[in-house]
Amino acid sequence: MFVVVWQFEVAEEKVTAFEAAYGPEGSWAQLFRGSPSYQGTELLKDAYVPGGYVTIDRWASEEAFRAFRKDNDSAYEALDRACDELTSREMRIGAYTV
Repeated sequence: MFVVVWQFEVAEEKVTAFEAAYGPEGSWAQLFRGSPSYQGTELLKDAYVPGGYVTIDRWASEEAFRAFRKDNDSAYEALDRACDELTSREMRIGAYTV
């Protein structure tokens, strides 16, 4: 398994839209579901930091994730631009093999 972990800071007034886009049924998950190697997304809300979130995207393998990105680069970048306004800070924590 391969996981990609992102951290976000979200303004209070954008929390609902952010959760809708980044949650396990959101826009990102819908895009990722185009790959049979996508295994799901978790959206974690920080218990102590308002507007703090982490996402964990699971893939069958790093190769499958890279193939998805290569084949879907335009759609990925378009969705990324569309979601830019939802976050005040976005940082990839890392990509890990399990």
